[in-house]
Amino acid sequence: MLIRRAPNIRSSEITPESLYRDRRRFLKATGAALGAALGGLSPLLPAAPAFPNLRKSALSAAEPANSFRDITTYNNFYEFGTDKDEPAKNAHTLVTRPWTVRIDGEVKRTRTVDVDELLRWAPPEERIYRLRCVEAWSMVIPWVGLPLAAIIKRAEPTSRAKYVEFTTLHDPKQMPGQRYPILDWPYVEGLRIDEAMHPLTILAVGLYGELLPNQNGAPVRLVVPWKYGFKSAKSIVRMRFTESPPATAWNKAAPREYGFYANVNPAVDHPRWSQASERRLGEFRRRPTLPFNGYAEQVAQLYSGMDLRKFY
Repeated sequence: MLIRRAPNIRSSEITPESLYRDRRRFLKATGAALGAALGGLSPLLPAAPAFPNLRKSALSAAEPANSFRDITTYNNFYEFGTDKDEPAKNAHTLVTRPWTVRIDGEVKRTRTVDVDELLRWAPPEERIYRLRCVEAWSMVIPWVGLPLAAIIKRAEPTSRAKYVEFTTLHDPKQMPGQRYPILDWPYVEGLRIDEAMHPLTILAVGLYGELLPNQNGAPVRLVVPWKYGFKSAKSIVRMRFTESPPATAWNKAAPREYGFYANVNPAVDHPRWSQASERRLGEFRRRPTLPFNGYAEQVAQLYSGMDLRKFY
């Protein structure tokens, strides 16, 4: 996975959440008015459904969020292109409704669940607003999501389930990048069951209070903030519970470079570059990379006794 230098975006260009919300309200109102003026036609800008009971998570990061523009125009999503600006240009081809997620493997009952029903598996009070540091180039993103643990409990895994495998949609008509053998499609990632159950691991369905944009992994994606970004599978269509570690996309493509665990570790360099420092999108200066992306206090105990240079 190529990691390129982030563009130098001035802090003055970073949009506060309040201004972004005001802009969205203005555009929705304008679209509705224009639709009415055209004789009752549907608005050109349909309003995204509101997220009920939205509240900030106690686990949220304290740093200010990157702008909506940063977050939605500089992406890794090889299904829509390998350059960072290509997913925003190409992901309009993705149809996110209807959408189902298959749950199988080591579970009491195999089922296929509509994504909107799946999200109702978590009680409304658990639908949370998170501010997380994610992706290899470093961003702070105000996700809207819910704990993956709530979904796993409803999935009823058996005692043999030690891992969870996540599979992205495979449809080259909708995802033009899959027409090329960049990876062994479909994209597959996986977590150990205790990692998946950790409260920091979420299924994200939105950001900045709006529905998740296609280029960011709509309609539902994984977010594991203490790991490098490639672990957070996007546009998920399958969750499979397994007894053995799943074979994951980047680990199969380049096992020396991309290990199964992929915990953010400044002491372990990628074979082609140092990972001791990072550049946050929108900043010129580099900052030291923090172990586990700053979440060591919350997650380090998951790896007690493990050699994290060997299990990278």
